[in-house]
Amino acid sequence: MDTPTQFLVEAWSGQRTPFYCYDVGLLRRTLARALRCASVRDRFKLHYAIKANFNPRILSIIASSGMGADCVSGGEIAAALRAGFPPEDIFFAGVGKRDDEIEFALRSGIGRFNVESFEELEVIEEIASGMGLIAPVSFRVNPDVGAHTLAGITTGLAENKFGIEWERIPEAIRAALNLGHIQFLGLHFHIGSQILDMTDFGTLCTRYDQIAGTLESEGLPLGDINVGGGLGIDYAHPCEHPMADFESYFGTYAASLRCRPGQMVHFELGRSIVGPCGTLISRVLYVKRGHSRDFAIIDGSMTELIRPALYHAKQQIENLSSDEAPLTYDVVGPVCESSDVFGKDVRLRRCHRGDFIAVRSSGAYGESMASGYNCHPLPPSVFINE
Repeated sequence: MDTPTQFLVEAWSGQRTPFYCYDVGLLRRTLARALRCASVRDRFKLHYAIKANFNPRILSIIASSGMGADCVSGGEIAAALRAGFPPEDIFFAGVGKRDDEIEFALRSGIGRFNVESFEELEVIEEIASGMGLIAPVSFRVNPDVGAHTLAGITTGLAENKFGIEWERIPEAIRAALNLGHIQFLGLHFHIGSQILDMTDFGTLCTRYDQIAGTLESEGLPLGDINVGGGLGIDYAHPCEHPMADFESYFGTYAASLRCRPGQMVHFELGRSIVGPCGTLISRVLYVKRGHSRDFAIIDGSMTELIRPALYHAKQQIENLSSDEAPLTYDVVGPVCESSDVFGKDVRLRRCHRGDFIAVRSSGAYGESMASGYNCHPLPPSVFINE
């Protein structure tokens, strides 16, 4: 965060904790860099993955940048429309689209359904037929491509629930072309999240070229390409690297993806857009001496930020209130679960009751995954550097 720490601590002195603090200036700079790096190709189109963070203020800023939206529920489509995303730039993915969500998406005139199964294709055809509409679709391909990331956020392996097996894509396209209320527009991929090894994206490009060659040899249309997202951020060094490596990411696709004339390439970025701009701010409730370790018990918990409990994710934690020499703590929350731990053996400046604790890089999958477990209220939001 750009604003001096002492100023922030004074400004927050009356704010109920825990809360999310968003650096709007950093968000705007991130958007500008992502769009600038994507301009390496004039047919690269960016969409924001709303599941990462659907705070209305965040969405309105992103919509004003000209990006489209990637949605995985009817609720996210509604949020995108309220924020000002054009319906034609909204894509709808997800393995379990409900009938009412499909109907709402069709009425809203969204740009694309990313279809994940033959069964879903049949349901969309039936609903579109009953409404007298044409449903624009891409097929989400399961490319059986691994990614160097956490097992819980890998989505492109054959064992995952997502997409249609890549070998069956010709069959799926033939089925779509024979349906009266389906318009086939392209192929969609997504191999996982928090990917920092660009060779994973290069491998996806190789798989796409293999699929495209098969389709061309069988005289089937390719449509456009949606490569999903997945670009990671540097959780360990948020000050040194406040933005994702957009240059390498888009450069990899520009160099490795063999586009056919006129093909659009769509990207669905979430974490890399909003992750660095958000920080969870909590206060120390107690400093507890254990048998072999010290605990900094804070009022933030897995109800506000579940990533550490769910994925064993590690994020930088800082004491904003202390200038004393650092000590080692387990930073834990108040929820009655042993997994309510933000970090073990964390080096923090000496903690005292009431100190402000910052969990950095919490803009993605923090507020959007917050819950009311233990009857905790949802965290409020504060915006700085506007």
